[in-house]
Amino acid sequence: MSVTYILNPQVSLAETDDGAVLLHERTGRYWQLNTTGFSVLRSLTSGQTSEEAAQTLASQRSISATRARDDIAVLLGSLCSADLLRERR
Repeated sequence: MSVTYILNPQVSLAETDDGAVLLHERTGRYWQLNTTGFSVLRSLTSGQTSEEAAQTLASQRSISATRARDDIAVLLGSLCSADLLRERR
């Protein structure tokens, strides 16, 4: 089964010139994503799996698929551990 993701309902997102800012309304903590991180977040929350998002990232940024998968795994880990992103059910 392929895993897809959604933003935690308690998270607000604001797009900026340099990417996006996420606010976890329960904790009051902010996170900032650069344009690449925001692009990946959009891919993940629009229904792409992490593998599909890695393929998109690799083609957009001219990097290897392995590097894209590794980078997305780190980003996913950070977003999920901060309770900003959750698996879609």
